[in-house]
Amino acid sequence: MRILYFDCFSGISGDMTVAALRDLGVEEEVFHRAIASLGLGDEIHAHFSRGAKQNIAGVKFDVHVHGQNAECGMRNEECYEGSQEPHSHGHHSHGDHSHPHEHHHEAGHVHGRNYREIREMLEKSSLAAEVKSRALAVFYRIAVAEGRIHGIPAEDVGFHEVGAADSIADIVAACAGIHALGPLRIVASVPVEGTGWITCAHGKFPIPAPATLEILSGIPLRQVAEETEFITPTGAALLAEFCGRFGTMPEMKIVKTGYGLGTRDTPPRPNVLRAVLGEVSESAESDEISQIETNLDDITPELAAAAMQRLFLAGALDVFFTAAQMKKNRPGFVLSVLCHPDKTDELARILLTETSAFGVRIHTAKRYKLRRESREVETPYGPVMIKLGFLGDDLVQASPEFESCRAVAEAAGVRVRDVHLAASIGILPKPVA
Repeated sequence: MRILYFDCFSGISGDMTVAALRDLGVEEEVFHRAIASLGLGDEIHAHFSRGAKQNIAGVKFDVHVHGQNAECGMRNEECYEGSQEPHSHGHHSHGDHSHPHEHHHEAGHVHGRNYREIREMLEKSSLAAEVKSRALAVFYRIAVAEGRIHGIPAEDVGFHEVGAADSIADIVAACAGIHALGPLRIVASVPVEGTGWITCAHGKFPIPAPATLEILSGIPLRQVAEETEFITPTGAALLAEFCGRFGTMPEMKIVKTGYGLGTRDTPPRPNVLRAVLGEVSESAESDEISQIETNLDDITPELAAAAMQRLFLAGALDVFFTAAQMKKNRPGFVLSVLCHPDKTDELARILLTETSAFGVRIHTAKRYKLRRESREVETPYGPVMIKLGFLGDDLVQASPEFESCRAVAEAAGVRVRDVHLAASIGILPKPVA
């Protein structure tokens, strides 16, 4: 199993992600072919170059918009949509927001496309199915975030910076580059964001930008006292879509490291995104989890059940009770919680506030697990989702998803056990003729 680790110590943006993937060895033609499939050849052209930030050598990815922003040389994602008045730059991968650069647009020029237009563009493209679906998912995350901010449905969102041709190219190229690396497990460090203010399409806002903050909902974020926007909405959406875990680099054999260069100089922090490609030699996947435990003998079953539900809603991987004999001969139980390391503090706090616990024990454990996939099997009652477990390339576990069986049984008016049995039969390998 190969692992791609994004080290976001200096934030992340779309163009930095593309550049880091190129530095890892993804061929230039992969990115150019993906961008060309969008039919934006009359609007933009893209190129890669090598450079350095604070003596860290890497790759820079630039998308130039034909005939636009010629005076200031900046990317379209930095400007307001459809404005004919002088205005300041908005989101950009580490541009200087403290010195707004003003300029006019030609009459009739519109920077952004709305979500429907972008979706139609992607659906009509010749992108690989996986690249297309991932790019659509990234844009949808941004649309949902913008919709929540402005109180409108995602379908009606009109993008500003992210709807510009150069930002569209960034997202599609990033999805194509990740796809080109092959099957991966993608993880990232806790992303770092700066402080200060930015000027974007809707006015002046504190960093993190509203869209960035909304997209990163549920993801750990660390803010540092440096007046720079380190994370763009595009970069945030790529993290949210592709990364399943945030924290320290997993144990792996390092294959290659790539550096994607940003636009600004941001001392003392080099303006680069580091991407690390590694391999896990075990036939089973592995990661680290936290185990939080506390002994309880004075809580009612109702409150224990409520705490369990709260822990699951907060992101616990598993919660369980184990019967135990407590001091003073009281019967009780051990409440155990399994979670990803970045959730440890939050879940420990829930244990301390939602139960009668006065303290908790925390252990770090290495977990081996099967690679999981979900698939659909046909039954006489309707399609049922099944869960598959692979050890390397070998299928070693398969079972119908109970909730899927129950939904199909209710719709068909039959017993759940009948649907479960039919789905189990559908999993069995076909006999060789």
